[in-house]
Amino acid sequence: MSDLPYAQRLFARDVRWALGHALPRLATDRAARQGDLHGQLVALSRSPRPHGDTADVERRLMDRIRAEGPVHRSRFGFVTASHPAVREVLSSNDFRTGALPVTTGPLGRLAAWAGADAPVGPLKPPSLLVTEPPDHTRYRKLVTRVFSVRAVEQLRTRAEEIAEELLDDLQRRPPGADDVDLVSAYCGLLPVTVIAEILGVPHAERHRVLRFGTGAAPSLDFGLPRRRFLAVERSLRDFDAWLAQHIERIRRQPGANLLSQLVTARDDDGRGLTGTELRATAGLVLAAGFETTVNLLGNGIALLDRHPDQRAALHDDPTLWPNAVDEMLRFDPPVFLTGRAATRDTSIGGRPVPRGALVTLLLAGANRDAALFTAPHRFDVTRPNAKEHLSFSGGRHYCLGAALARMEAEVGLQALHRRFPHLTLHAGARRRTTRILRGYVHLPARLGTPVPV
Repeated sequence: MSDLPYAQRLFARDVRWALGHALPRLATDRAARQGDLHGQLVALSRSPRPHGDTADVERRLMDRIRAEGPVHRSRFGFVTASHPAVREVLSSNDFRTGALPVTTGPLGRLAAWAGADAPVGPLKPPSLLVTEPPDHTRYRKLVTRVFSVRAVEQLRTRAEEIAEELLDDLQRRPPGADDVDLVSAYCGLLPVTVIAEILGVPHAERHRVLRFGTGAAPSLDFGLPRRRFLAVERSLRDFDAWLAQHIERIRRQPGANLLSQLVTARDDDGRGLTGTELRATAGLVLAAGFETTVNLLGNGIALLDRHPDQRAALHDDPTLWPNAVDEMLRFDPPVFLTGRAATRDTSIGGRPVPRGALVTLLLAGANRDAALFTAPHRFDVTRPNAKEHLSFSGGRHYCLGAALARMEAEVGLQALHRRFPHLTLHAGARRRTTRILRGYVHLPARLGTPVPV
């Protein structure tokens, strides 16, 4: 709970919305009207048009940005859709996540004061997303072992069991009731069940965790309308309060789970995590453990529905599934972009970039770079270099849950299409309206006749 008086809390909240959303939205909308490519791309993410229409416009805008060279100067920083340039920035020590903190001048001091009262979330330190070494190194070291390729492979059998249990539930639906929303009935429940077990979350709490994730997902975006911003902050505060209670349960009754290890973990200097660090780290692990996979599963189902020839190829040769998952990640990534700030005067692809400049890295654009990917706008599960996508970011901020997301997508998609080979999607699918996280909130489908198991 904040230490500020109630009236000051409300004012601080309004300042956060004005500086982080209202003013940036006005600036990007104006830039879009004046022909700025980056502004047009941002404005497009708020378009009410069907996804297929916006996806085509989005692709053309990213192609135009890439054609400008390794990096394009926009009204509010730099933007790149070049695979080499994005990879260069992600691996460079000349850039950090988020903007450089500004605490000087009246506006800077006001922003710092209001930000201190913001709820614990993915864009507020000590979140792994916005911290840098040495803090980032310390936090990440405590959780990396759980998400290593070796550790994830040990979870594969359990993920396969969970997938089959969920498919059994779908198969037990009454006759004639084979229409289902795959996001709520499958894509969400598979990864959240796996990560809940890793963190010792009771089975009955899965749906609550999913609601928290859905409610907090827009916190990564800027330019939110006021009502949505308020709802996101409520979700973050509710999630933080729930995490505090869950951590206390774990303290009283520790078990064989990651959170029990984090509660008692000590670094080389004998330091443990503070309460805020523990909640921020556990919250991000929870989100990293299912948010990417929910979107990846939904995107993958939709892609295979739109490309029956690729679905047939997977049916004929199931060994293609691992590569198919990487092609899904390349073609329709769960995370559309990320951002960095220059910590010193530097360059990208030989183009000068001054200290403090913000750089938007279009991961989805880098994944469609024809300099690396032949016929980049074609979905091809046999693509030999599909794994060279940048959908999991890179460098020290490489996605913590990458190996887990890959494994769960491979298990979940293969099991679903093996059990329901005649699955078809209906009209009415709805994409998320978030700018950074990309996926479906509603994916209506007809399952068809199941294959006996």
